[in-house]
Order: sequence, then structure tokens, then C-alpha cells
Amino acid sequence: MAPLPDGFSYAEWNATYNALSFGIAAMGSATIFFWLQLPNVTKNYRTALTITGIVTLIATYHYIRIFNSWSEAFTVASKDRGDYTVQLTGAPFNDGYRYVDWLLTVPLLLIELILVMKLPQAETVSLSWKLGLASALMVALGYPGEIQEDLAVRWFWWCLSMIPFCYVVFTLAVGLAEATSKQPSPAAASLASAARYLTVLSWCTYPFVYMVKSVGLAGPAATMYEQVGYSLADVLAKAVFGVLIWAIAAEKSAVEESGKLLPN
Repeated sequence: MAPLPDGFSYAEWNATYNALSFGIAAMGSATIFFWLQLPNVTKNYRTALTITGIVTLIATYHYIRIFNSWSEAFTVASKDRGDYTVQLTGAPFNDGYRYVDWLLTVPLLLIELILVMKLPQAETVSLSWKLGLASALMVALGYPGEIQEDLAVRWFWWCLSMIPFCYVVFTLAVGLAEATSKQPSPAAASLASAARYLTVLSWCTYPFVYMVKSVGLAGPAATMYEQVGYSLADVLAKAVFGVLIWAIAAEKSAVEESGKLLPN
């Protein structure tokens, strides 16, 4: 929990306000959609879809907390119907909710992808543990740098967190390629590939957003870019990714029900 800089313009405050509002709406809507779709997939994929809904539910809760903390940290007023002015109230802005969210949801995101691909049980368990632990370590290593003002310290923790990050991204991009090719239909294989690469793409956004305060940008603009960047990346990595997980589950369920499932 770092103190907010003073001097926010209304545009900077409003951009963050809207990004957090969008996060709440996207995550909440996605949660309802995923759970409503549970009866429409076979039991083989309901666990993956349930986890998808849990991920977006956890994200919805934490976005509400971040949004409330942001709103309480400022007073926004217009004098004589003129331009809006933004003042700090002195209440702290607790962005730590974001890291708690990531610590819970990032491992689950990877597990839901592994489950929906329906790999052999031993491989499913092994990958779930490896990727889950690596992703949790990545988040845990990133937080100490996030709350530091010293640029050298921020870069140190960024470099450490990139070690498990690179392992996870490599596994998604390369390690799961063979499993993707063994999906029961071309459509399922294409969707699984899209889910893998969307995860890689959205994840690669986070290190660059993290670097915003490490490359000389400071003050209200840096805070705005960080909050907007993380919010958009979260929607891609959770809500949009979840739609792909649902699409994979729906396609493979249709194949199974039609009796056309090919052996692995």
C-alpha cells in the first residue's frame, strides 16, 4: 500500500475510475455466463468451467474492493458548474487487493486450461502443480517491488519474478503444443491454441505495466497507466480467456455426445 501522489487531473482520475468499473462489469457478467453454461457441457468439463467462474468471481470481489478504495481516496467536486477538481482525502488506496486476487486466480487460470484439454491424469496432476506453484511464486516475487519507490529495488524484484514467468510462458507456448494437436477436433485444437496464446499475450502485458514506474514515469500519470493497464490485462486474461475455455468445453462436449471423439 503506497501513498498516492497529489495533483491528479479529473481525466486521470476518471480514466482509472472507468477502468475499474469496466473490470467489475466484465468479471461479474462473465461469472454469471460461465455458471449458466455448466449444464450445457458434459461432466468431463464442468470442473474446468466451474473454476473459470470462480476465477472471475474472485476477480469481481477484488475489483469492487479496489474500486471502493479508489473512490474513498479522492474527493471530486465541481465549483459553480465549472471544471471538476480532484483532491486526496487522506484515505489510503489499497492496491494490495490486486495481488491477493492474482495469487488466488493466476494458478487457477492455468489449472482450468489443463483440465479442459483433458490430458492423461498423471500429466494433468504434474502440470497443475508445476504451473500453479510457478505462477504463485511469480506473483509473490512481484509484490515486494510493486510497493517500493527505489527503482533499483523494483528492478531486482521484477527480474526475480520473471524467472517463473518465463517458465510458465514457455510451457504454454511450447510445452503444450503436442497436447493441443491431439484435441478431438480441428475446432477444439484451434480453440486450445488460441487460449494458450491469449494467455501468453495477456501475461506479457503485465511485466510492461509493472515497468511503468521503473522507467522514469511517476506521479498521477504513472498511477493511471498502471491501473488502466492492469485492468485491461485482467479482463483479457480472465474474462476473455474464460470464454475460450467455455468454447473448448462446448466443442469437446459436442464431439463426445456425437460419438466422434477420437482416441488420444
